[in-house]
Amino acid sequence: MEKIFELGNLFALTGWAALLVALFAPPARKAALGWAGLVVPTLFGVAYVALLASANAQGGFSSIAQVRSLFQSDGALTAGWFHYLAFDLFVGSFIAREAVERIASPVIRIVMIPVLGLTFMFGPAGLLLFTLLRPVFRRPAAPAPQAA
Repeated sequence: MEKIFELGNLFALTGWAALLVALFAPPARKAALGWAGLVVPTLFGVAYVALLASANAQGGFSSIAQVRSLFQSDGALTAGWFHYLAFDLFVGSFIAREAVERIASPVIRIVMIPVLGLTFMFGPAGLLLFTLLRPVFRRPAAPAPQAA
């Protein structure tokens, strides 16, 4: 189980690296956002279901004691960790997409690096910071229609 846990962590890092690529490399943006926002979280979802199905976990979600009991199983604990990795990465991909759409300058997009880092380490805190910063960044004005 330790090896699966370690591989999951490395796999998640590929998604976070892809988000950084998406911020600064327009030619690779679509593929990077697809990898980080869809492919990696979906594969974590598959692993999550498989781990929970194979874990001989006892417990539930109605009390702290039941949740503690549930995560006594390494399989269920790893599944729970993959749950965090998938959802934090999914939120990170939302943040990166919004940054690309709202912030025209790659130089100003540098501000998103610590936001993504905070989301990676402490998911909801990174989302909170992004939500607080988001009004500062306006969407670029649409180009005026060309007269024929």
